[in-house]
Amino acid sequence: MNIELVTIGTELLLGFTVDTNGAEIARALGVVGVRIVRRTSVPDDGGAIRDAVTAALARTGAVLTTGGLGPTRDDISKKVLADLYDAPLEFDETIWASLLDRFRRLNRAPVASNRSQAEVPRGATVLPNRWGTAPGLWLEGAPGLVIMLPGVPVEMRMLLEHEVVPRLLERAAGAGVIRSRTVRTTAVPESTLAERLGDIDDRIAPLSLAYLPGLDGVDLRVTAWNLVPEDADARLAAAAAALRERAGAHAYAEGDTTLAEVVLAEARRRQLTIAAAESCTGGLFGARLTDVPGSSDVFLGGVVTYADAAKSELAGVAPALIAEHGAVSEPVARAMAVGVAQRLGADLAVGITGIAGPSGGSAEKPVGTVWLAVYDRGETVARRVQLFNTRAEIRARAVQTTLFRLWQRIIGGA
Repeated sequence: MNIELVTIGTELLLGFTVDTNGAEIARALGVVGVRIVRRTSVPDDGGAIRDAVTAALARTGAVLTTGGLGPTRDDISKKVLADLYDAPLEFDETIWASLLDRFRRLNRAPVASNRSQAEVPRGATVLPNRWGTAPGLWLEGAPGLVIMLPGVPVEMRMLLEHEVVPRLLERAAGAGVIRSRTVRTTAVPESTLAERLGDIDDRIAPLSLAYLPGLDGVDLRVTAWNLVPEDADARLAAAAAALRERAGAHAYAEGDTTLAEVVLAEARRRQLTIAAAESCTGGLFGARLTDVPGSSDVFLGGVVTYADAAKSELAGVAPALIAEHGAVSEPVARAMAVGVAQRLGADLAVGITGIAGPSGGSAEKPVGTVWLAVYDRGETVARRVQLFNTRAEIRARAVQTTLFRLWQRIIGGA
């Protein structure tokens, strides 16, 4: 089954609200074999809504809309689509009673505009909203099927899970599923990764492969289309294994697992502790680790040694070392890692120092120059990397690269 998605809301087009609903809907529907073939965003304008839905129904016969079901004057989706289906709005006493009960429980009083949320197009199936005040609607007629959901993410998500997916599952019974699996890679350029994978597309056919570059690396997403669940799962598992084999040491996880989670898990398994001394990253390395629940049994702590004096006072870097080599240098990065390890009694430690920009670079050390060091129970290794783009991107990539080098050190790869 193919369906189109129409997201309604002027705020989406102005950029004040990021549309997270579309991704949620695509993933949820793909599991039951329903494929979103087009996504359209329109403002809170009756003509634009009608045109988008009419065109979508002409192409696929089915459309799901989000937004425009609230009580305010710009919430016009229901009225527009009721007119399209020649299904006059009728007041539903059951919905109104439910709304009044909800307001009582919230110790709130309804206003006159709330009554519009109890109006339903004639013949529509009401999708009860136990998480908000705007019920969803399922309307079928000569134009096709339209499913209307509120735009509030939590309400949309719960209605999708509890009311929409079960109905679509019945309709799509026997259809193949759309499932994906992601292999995460880092510290390797997209073009280099593509060369390593070579003819992998032919090997994993009929699955499709997508390269998804980002600040953390390149995610490899492989997708099965319209296959029975067992076949899809088997093919995806085999494809993921092939991708990891060819990506080698640069493949660190699958799904949504972060490199910080992998580092912590590997250190925990070996009963190792970690500390950090950061300069240009300003605490971002520690933040990445402490974003992971339970990280305190591995990550002892860190120091942000942004100023030269702080490198000496907090990480034990000799002032003469900074004077001779500069704050952004291999000797200083090494000394930072060793110093914080000794101060906190950690088995492993990192030292990160660099020039994040946009100013401060030189011919010898341009903006994006980062020295990172990893201390490992008495031995220290260091590496210079040259990063690019904005200050935020340089800092984020410095952290990710350091996590990668630390992980490789833990597992014995570098």
